Amino acid sequence: MKPSYAELAAASNYSFLRGASHPAEMVARAAELGLAAIGLADCNSVAGVVRAHVAAREAGIRFMPGTRLQPRDGPDVLCYPGDRAAWGRLCRLLTLGKRRAAKGECDFSLTELCAHAAGQLLLVVPPRDPNDIPGLSRLTNAGAEQVGLAAPLCFDGRDAGRLKRLEAIAGQWSIPLVAVADAWMHVPDRKPLADVLACVREGVTIDTAGFRLEANAERHLRSAEEMLNLYEGCEHAVERSLEIAEGLSFSLDELRYEYPEEQVPEGYSRQEWLERLTWESAAERYPEGIPPRVREMVSRELKLIAELDYAPYFLTIYDLVRHARKEGILCQGRGSAANSAVCFCLGITAVDPEKIDLLFERFISSDRGEPPDIDVDFEHERREEVIQYVYRRYGRERAGMTATVIHYRPRSALRETGKALGLPNATLDALAGRIWGAGGWPDEARLRALGLDPEHPRLKAALALAAELVGFPRHLSQHPGGMIMTSGRLDEAVPIGNAAMADRTMIEWDKNDLDDLGMLKVDVLALGMLTCVRKCIDLLARHHDRPLTLASIPAEDPEVYDMLCRADAVGVFQVESRAQMNFLPRMRPRCFYDLVIEVAIVRPGPIQGDMVHPYLRRRHGKEPVEYPSEELRRVLANTLGVPLFQEQAMRIAVVAAGFSPAQADALRRSMATFRNTGTVKAFRERFVAGMTGRGYSLEFAERCFSQIEGFGEYGFPESHAASFAILVYASAWFKRHYPEVFACALLNSQPMGFYAPAQIVRDAREHGVNLLPVDVNSSDVDCTLTPDGSGRPALRLGLRQVRGLGAAAAERLVAERESGYSDIPSLRRRAVLDKGALRCLARADAFSSMELTGRRALWEVERLPVGRPLPLFSAAGLDELPDEESAQIPAEPPGERVLRDYGALGLSLKGHPLAFARAQLGELGYGTAEMVAEAGHGDLCAAAGLVLVRQAPQSAEGVVFLTLEDETGVVNVVVWRDVFERNRDTLMSSILLGVRGEVQRENDVIHLVSRRMEDLSDLLGALTSSQVAPPHTARFGPRLGRA
Repeated sequence: MKPSYAELAAASNYSFLRGASHPAEMVARAAELGLAAIGLADCNSVAGVVRAHVAAREAGIRFMPGTRLQPRDGPDVLCYPGDRAAWGRLCRLLTLGKRRAAKGECDFSLTELCAHAAGQLLLVVPPRDPNDIPGLSRLTNAGAEQVGLAAPLCFDGRDAGRLKRLEAIAGQWSIPLVAVADAWMHVPDRKPLADVLACVREGVTIDTAGFRLEANAERHLRSAEEMLNLYEGCEHAVERSLEIAEGLSFSLDELRYEYPEEQVPEGYSRQEWLERLTWESAAERYPEGIPPRVREMVSRELKLIAELDYAPYFLTIYDLVRHARKEGILCQGRGSAANSAVCFCLGITAVDPEKIDLLFERFISSDRGEPPDIDVDFEHERREEVIQYVYRRYGRERAGMTATVIHYRPRSALRETGKALGLPNATLDALAGRIWGAGGWPDEARLRALGLDPEHPRLKAALALAAELVGFPRHLSQHPGGMIMTSGRLDEAVPIGNAAMADRTMIEWDKNDLDDLGMLKVDVLALGMLTCVRKCIDLLARHHDRPLTLASIPAEDPEVYDMLCRADAVGVFQVESRAQMNFLPRMRPRCFYDLVIEVAIVRPGPIQGDMVHPYLRRRHGKEPVEYPSEELRRVLANTLGVPLFQEQAMRIAVVAAGFSPAQADALRRSMATFRNTGTVKAFRERFVAGMTGRGYSLEFAERCFSQIEGFGEYGFPESHAASFAILVYASAWFKRHYPEVFACALLNSQPMGFYAPAQIVRDAREHGVNLLPVDVNSSDVDCTLTPDGSGRPALRLGLRQVRGLGAAAAERLVAERESGYSDIPSLRRRAVLDKGALRCLARADAFSSMELTGRRALWEVERLPVGRPLPLFSAAGLDELPDEESAQIPAEPPGERVLRDYGALGLSLKGHPLAFARAQLGELGYGTAEMVAEAGHGDLCAAAGLVLVRQAPQSAEGVVFLTLEDETGVVNVVVWRDVFERNRDTLMSSILLGVRGEVQRENDVIHLVSRRMEDLSDLLGALTSSQVAPPHTARFGPRLGRA
């Protein structure tokens, strides 16, 4: 009979910086070795068990979820719940330990472990010297289902004696001795990586780690035969593992998610209450009568919601949205939920089913076997209020943020590995600088270009181990907005711990884990543009006496579309990126649905699926619009025969390939994961056969499927694009008709969007907005609008723009201002500001109303005594230095004043830095952005500017895009891959970059295609005098991003 063995002491890399293998690797290796079962026991955590559970199901091996408990006053204990109730107790114990500790820590006592021991299998892990196992007597009497003694080997030549001693202890307490591999990696080849992880954990190098590293590579999974050989004479300990595993019946499949039970009025079921709310809200949405088509959609959706018992879920989301609206918080649902007429009627989403052809199956399918997913955006400044409302309503034991796993990326993996192997910091900086965008992993040529020897053993090892480390989990963080709420105790399904952010608690599982277990997550997301739009609405009512709501903004305004056609879109939601602004003049949107397409088409999916150019050619009459059948005309007419949305792909599968709606939804989900799973190809044969069987040509069927395949993970739901298009239009309308309102709201909503305050202010000026500087006697904390006699309010910059001035200091300054400040000492006394805050204000020229500017203001601040005066002397005005003859302070050069502004505010109203370097730039042969804009196609030009944006889109195949700014405008630069490789250091490190190349024009889109680049950053230092340090590079630092 073939021997059997179950591993009960395996840990994964979810024992962060300890385990050296993924959960799936551990499970797959266990199946490969023929083990009967495997348990996963990470340190004080169950973060990896769902991944192992899924992998075990696929590998056909029995899996047991558990954890390695580490009480502060006792030995390590492997804990495996015997049933669902015991799992709940384990999660409660871990929650107790995590809630009283800092994020990532777990603090509980042996007494608390014993109090939660009912129904558990507890295997006590002895120390290397097992003569004394503290707490063993308490554990054997804790009321656990079973207590055993683990018997790991140390491979130090003393295992035989150690096993005899453990056998004696087990006999003394009448508990079984259980053999365990105590595996922290699936194969011994992972030992070097395990050493690197130990060095990172301990903050040492491989040369100084000493006994902090494992002495050998033996802590890996082993077959039953190997375990029996190792435990010769103690075979019963190996056999006992299987007996224990067979006694553990709990599976994660037993976890059943229950929706929160909303309170409904007496006499109503939850479904009845949802239906009443929906029809009442529908009547409010359509005051002139619910359109028949909408009525039919709502009835059909409510019927399916009843069949699937989803009413509690909809009521939960409705409750969140209702609360937000009651508190005046702007919110809007997006994603697949915007395909629901019920969601629209309830006010959860804003996409009118009368105007957009919705596909409810994209949201809910009776055959899908998984809950729907509703994402709701809230104002980013007030989203926390909604999250705290959830905690108050459901309690911390029933609600929590979902986790997101922070993985090692190439750059961080290389830094950590190189540091562990003792590579110099300069080498690590150089190597990390080569991992960006399209740059890829450093190859031999790049290493030699850095002056490094590709054959150096440490360097080769660092690169190889870093490649292994990429994708390893580093730690858990909280999801940007995912929350889970339950009817019963959430902390009996999954442990809940403290997040890094105050008043936030989070579970140990991420979105994928919850999906695998069929548990519901609600995305309470933050969107900066909602904050901006709400502030626009408030400012418009206050300063223009024009009350509006998001829904009542005048629709289909030709002037708004004219503005967008000119790519005049700085600050406009979703269309302000480099790629979108290049596309707008080519798209030339003229109606709302054009904006829906604009949002969706500039994405990797349509680009990789070769959908962009055919659509544009058809839109502008350069290619005929043809449909192979009337049924496909109905699906593709809105997009001129080109499939751009996931809903269209699903409809094509149904009407042209004979798929059921559930099969079409499975195709849609495969599109979202095919890069990882390749499952979309499994649909090809069925799809092509279905189309050809209905009379379509093989060539057309293959092309249709190739386009669908091109969506990959980037396909965009039409409903999602429509939700975003609402905000595109709203923000564009405010920008076109009330630019001062829009700029003020945008500045007061920072950080958000694509552009820094300097570009927002510049754009506002170009639209005729009068900008006023920061001043201690005129500025509020936020930017404000103030009458200036011109008919339109001027925009006064707020104290929030002053770098280094904290919010509390700014609020005190405004609160104590009353009739104004006449001098710095009195301001200091009344607002209780320290010299650091006063210096920030002086550098920002915020004392101009006191006739103190620049260096004079700084001089006055420095004359003040250090620290804050005692109250007695403060009241007497004795915190000033005696009058002295005014020092002769040299005037500031204009360029220095501008650079000082950038350092203090991130912008300047006095000018642009390059205006003061124009003569030097001219001598070097560099023209202005304005000159590039006026050049003809194919002309050779040279321009220089501050680097605003560097982008390396995944769809651009190695091409890098730059945006440079000078005093006349911006230049969009294209850098082909070979040019990028030759100029990598220059491109990555320059603050002020010079580019020489060829002008490329297409319609109104202008690029400068780079041939050569030059770092001109030293010219910025020349603008300052010797008395003032040159600006820190961060003031003009690059903004890295992806299109």
